[in-house]
Amino acid sequence: MIMAQEQAILKAREVFNTMVAVVGGAAGQPKPLHEAERRLWDLGLAMMRQMLEGYVAGFGQGDLGPTLEHKGRSWRRLDQPHTRRYVSVFGPLQIDRRVYGTRETQKHEMVPLDAMLSLPEGDFSYLLQQWDQGFCVQNSYSQSRQSVQQILGIGQSVRSLEHMSRAMAADADPFLEAQALPPAEQEGEVLVVTADGKGVPMCRVDGEGAPHGRLSKGQKKQKKREACVGAVYSVDRFERTAEDVMDEMSRQQKQAQRPRPQHKRLRAELTRPDEQGREVRGKQRTFAWLAEQVAARNPGGEKPVVCLMDGAAALWAMAAAYLNGVTCVLDLLHVMEYIWKAAHCFHPEASVQAHRFASERLKRILEGDVGRVVGGLRQMRTRAGKRLSKAKRQTLETVIGYLDRNRDYMRYDAYLAAGYPIASGVVEGACRHLVADRMELSGMRWWIPGAQAMLHLRAIHLNGDWDDFQRYRIEQATNRLYPDRNRVIDRWKRAA
Repeated sequence: MIMAQEQAILKAREVFNTMVAVVGGAAGQPKPLHEAERRLWDLGLAMMRQMLEGYVAGFGQGDLGPTLEHKGRSWRRLDQPHTRRYVSVFGPLQIDRRVYGTRETQKHEMVPLDAMLSLPEGDFSYLLQQWDQGFCVQNSYSQSRQSVQQILGIGQSVRSLEHMSRAMAADADPFLEAQALPPAEQEGEVLVVTADGKGVPMCRVDGEGAPHGRLSKGQKKQKKREACVGAVYSVDRFERTAEDVMDEMSRQQKQAQRPRPQHKRLRAELTRPDEQGREVRGKQRTFAWLAEQVAARNPGGEKPVVCLMDGAAALWAMAAAYLNGVTCVLDLLHVMEYIWKAAHCFHPEASVQAHRFASERLKRILEGDVGRVVGGLRQMRTRAGKRLSKAKRQTLETVIGYLDRNRDYMRYDAYLAAGYPIASGVVEGACRHLVADRMELSGMRWWIPGAQAMLHLRAIHLNGDWDDFQRYRIEQATNRLYPDRNRVIDRWKRAA
């Protein structure tokens, strides 16, 4: 054991001496600095690999004697050591270990060295997995593979990275459930929940070819499945008037005074089967999680809770089913889009008249005068009559219906006076960052398990919980794989 460790250390010293020679030889024959940098990096990895081999060698092969007894059972040490491959961030290692069981052809009951070193279930080290998936949550598997190979010189397949992603994501739900709540003193005065949907391009099943030629009405080139993105955060009150909001939108004042969201957490869910095989909609999963967050972060109900979303009827139906006692607010940014559509029914785009039309009606909506704005649009539609084209009449009808249908969520005068947020920039940004920026990269197509795994991992990464999650999943894996690790370590110490 000591001899093997000393040999590994000697080899590491030889590599270190080579590094010293690279540095010392600089005065004799100048080379470009980047070449020396690359050479030292490669040698450094080789030296660290030798040192890691030395660390493993310090524990021998995990030999705890000819027999091993535990919980009334006795296992014998098998005749030959067994070798397993371990791929570290410094490169691959071959680890020889003593194995205990009844015979070679049957299950290996105990591998003490694996338990002592908390080795992962597969070949790849936990640190390499963390770095691999840190790349994968931001870039395609192929790009991530190339990046890791370029930096560490370790070749991995795209398939292995995909499998690693799914295995890692299996711990996402229990991690989220076990997360500590934000400190109460760091929370804002208002709790905000919000949700939106974003399509994920999916693979087509066998025999389901992509449409060819000109698409018919309602037919889509890509097959997509909606991911329902939810966000929860707290924020301090920010009291404003309609004039303040109009000035903010023109970037004239108060933008810098806006309070920052605190402890924002994101989640994205696809419609998929549960453990019993029953298909559960992504919206159900997301809103159930939002309800849990509200209950946990506002247990006494002291804080006002604002549900801020666009006008999708399915989202509001879910809010009604899962969220009780919340103030529902229609996202002002979507209202603005519809007001501009109405403006362009009567005035040319980018014209002063269109800007004045939209600004006047938006200000009246912010002042709580939604009913009169809707009534005014109806009167204008009637007066214009056939002077409006069929397309513009349909657009105007859509705008009127949208505002009228959602007027209960448009009490902006009361929301502003209470200091509530009225724009859903948080979830709009979340849909883009969490879903689109990764799931819709060029050529991306997903199966449901892989897509949901990536959404889980990406949400954890964007929430700033990546390192905590890695510690959690390693602890869970160690407890599952090696429940008797402490007993094995004690036995090894006695044997040593």
